[in-house]
Parts: sequence; structure tokens; C-alpha cells
Amino acid sequence: MEEATTNIFHLGVVIFFFYASLLSVGTSAAGVASDTLSNGRNITDGDTLVSAGGSFTLGFFSPGLPSRRYLGIWFSASTDAVCWVANRDSPLNDTTGVLVIDGTGGLLLLDGSGQAAWSSNRTGLFSSAAAQLLESGNLVVRDQSGGGIIWQSFDHPSNTLIAGMRLGRNPRTGAEWSLTSWRAPDDPATGDCRRVMDTKGLPDCVSWRGTAKKYRTGPWNGLWFSGVPEMSSYSSMFTNQVVVKPDEIAYVFDDAPGAPFSRLVLSEVGVIQRLVWDPSSKVWNTFAQAPRDVCDDYAKCGAFGLCNVNTASTLFCTCIVGFSPVSPSQWSMREAIGGCRRNSPLECSNNGSTTDGFMAVRGVKLPDTDNATVDMSATLEQCRTRCSANCSCVAYAAADIRGGGGGSGCVMWTGEIVDVRYVDKGQDLYVRLANSELALLR
Repeated sequence: MEEATTNIFHLGVVIFFFYASLLSVGTSAAGVASDTLSNGRNITDGDTLVSAGGSFTLGFFSPGLPSRRYLGIWFSASTDAVCWVANRDSPLNDTTGVLVIDGTGGLLLLDGSGQAAWSSNRTGLFSSAAAQLLESGNLVVRDQSGGGIIWQSFDHPSNTLIAGMRLGRNPRTGAEWSLTSWRAPDDPATGDCRRVMDTKGLPDCVSWRGTAKKYRTGPWNGLWFSGVPEMSSYSSMFTNQVVVKPDEIAYVFDDAPGAPFSRLVLSEVGVIQRLVWDPSSKVWNTFAQAPRDVCDDYAKCGAFGLCNVNTASTLFCTCIVGFSPVSPSQWSMREAIGGCRRNSPLECSNNGSTTDGFMAVRGVKLPDTDNATVDMSATLEQCRTRCSANCSCVAYAAADIRGGGGGSGCVMWTGEIVDVRYVDKGQDLYVRLANSELALLR
């Protein structure tokens, strides 16, 4: 108890000391368009940091009520394009806020009474540190004695992903880089919607609203997420990749040389948009948006259901061949979430002998891979053999399509498959059927 009291006392002394030092420094740095905040300087309301090339600005802003002040980073050419917010859940109630670097190398946002409204919460002790707003839009704090980055805003996204940022997680530490929506267009407080990287099977970007999974891109296939083939249409402007390393599984994009500025924004209702700045007309063009239609609603047609946006007469849902609705009465009422079940039981024994076979469902977004196993080194033929020998395996597909042909790598699903839909440039999904069902297709 005494140790905790002592730590609180020391924190109070640090905050008091730096706030008091601001009074002596005053506003000597006001109006200076520097990209760096060093020890002894401060950023008060009205001051800014501007990246070296002028692309990004850090300062105070009010998206809604003027009495609510936030520290953020925005795209300089379009001040409403806020890319990051520090104190999104702790707004200042006046213009007396100030940003400083404390004696340990941490960033502190103080209100008019010297209380901390936000801090960078880094660990370690760095007495010689400086913060710099990079031309990428990343706010970094460096240890000036060693030059290493000890904290960066790119590790703490708000509702926006820009070039060089990551969406994913560190499997070793459990750290996650995810987007969370604003509460409202004029309120940057943490909202109900999240955008995360699902790493249970193949990497897949998923949107959640509260505890409900609302949309997924489909798994990464080496070129694009299988449900977002339009990514290939702007590959000359933006490079997309999924990084898979022991300490990082993440999606990241970069702008090609000379390409306009682009950002991915998660809206208050869970819609993700890729917005691209047109410098000539000074407007944001929407290159992609998801969910884009009813078939993007997660698991709309239930287990073993198949969604086709061009078949409104059936309200878009049908069962995969060899399956029928679990509840015909529900389907007659256009309620397909209950999904489908097999028409004929599979014939497979524990010793691996089976009369079952596979039917190709062509041109689809691959199912949710939460219940899938992945082997990137296997061939597609090896994948078929393994799935056939495993009585729990209900479907398989290629994990990587970069080599052309049928693809390579192996994804195998057990139990049920959900969230399958037709898409342009979709992949082939091989679904296990009883021999009696395959005979009807011959």
C-alpha cells in the first residue's frame, strides 16, 4: 500500500513539474510549423506539428461541440480526414490543453489544471526523447540517445487505416492492431464496431458490431481476400499484402509511387470504405465499400447455404447441391439463417475407407475458416486425399492462387461451412457428398 501511494505521489510530482515548466516556457513555440516536439517544448491549443512534406498535421480539433477538444492527426489537404485521435474517450472541455514529453520519454496530454487526459503509456525510462510527426502520418517517439522508436501512433489505430499501418495481431504477445469506429460522425469516442484480423485459419478481415460478426472479406489467397476480388483493380495504385511471421500476422497496404493518398475508414455503423483523395477536384472518391450487398451479411444463408446476389426471386439464398433446407417452413418465409442439411448421409469409416466424393462449387468466396486447418506446403491433390481420409472433413480448397491453375496449399473444413457466396473471380470450393448424390450429377 505504501509503495502504491509512493508511485502515485511520484506521478503527481512529474505531472506538476512538467505543467509548471510549461508556464515558464510559455508560448514561445506557438505557431511554429515544426514536425518535432522535443523536451522543453510543448504543443498548446492552436499550435501544430506538421510533417516534413506537409501531408499531415497534428493539433487540437473539435468535430462536434466546440467545448469538446481532441488531440489528433489529420490529412492536411482535407482537415475533416482525421486519421488518429489520442484522447478519443477523454475530451478536454476547453482550449487550455497542452501536449508535453515527460521526464521518462512518455507523451502527456494535460488539461488546464495539470491533470493527464491521455498518455502514451509506454514502459521504460528514457530521459532523452523527442516526438516527430512523420510524412507517413505516424507520430513516433524516439530515444535520442539510441535512435530507436519507443512508441508510435501506428500501433494504436482509431477508426482509420493508412499506408504502412497494420491490421492484425502479434501471436507471441497477443497485442492487436484493430480499428474501432467513432460513436457518431461528430464524436470520436469508441463506438460499437470493430475491424480485426481473424487468424484462426487463414488470415481474414472481420467486422464486428458488439458481439455479432457482421462481415468478413474471405480468407487471403495470396493476391486478395477471396471475397474482395476488386482489390486487383487498383493494384497499380496500392500494394496489398498479408504478412505472416512468428511475431506478426497482419494486413498492410502501401501507396505506389505517385499514387494519391488513400485511407480505409470504419464507419459508425460498421461499413468499411476505401477512400482515395483526388487532388485536382479536392474530393474523396470511394473505391470500395463493404458490406456492399445482402450477400455480404455474415452467414446470411446459414450452414451449407449459398448466396447469389443475382437471384432475388429466392431472396438470394439456395442450398449447395446435395443439401436441403433444415426448416422448409422457415425458408418459405424467406428466413434462411437456419441453413441446410445433407440429403444423404456420408459413407466413411474410421479406417479411412469411403465411397464419398467431392463436387466443385465454382467462383465463390471461401467459407469462414475458424473451423479449418491449413497446410501451405500441400498440393491441391494432397489436400483432396487428406480430406477424403478424414471423415470429419466436409470441404477443401486451395489456400494460395498465385501460381495459377487450381492453386496450391490446403484448407480443410470440418463440421459446417458458412458464409459462402458467389463473387467475380471467386475460387473453387470442393464439397464432400455421398456417392448417391454424386451419381445424380453424372
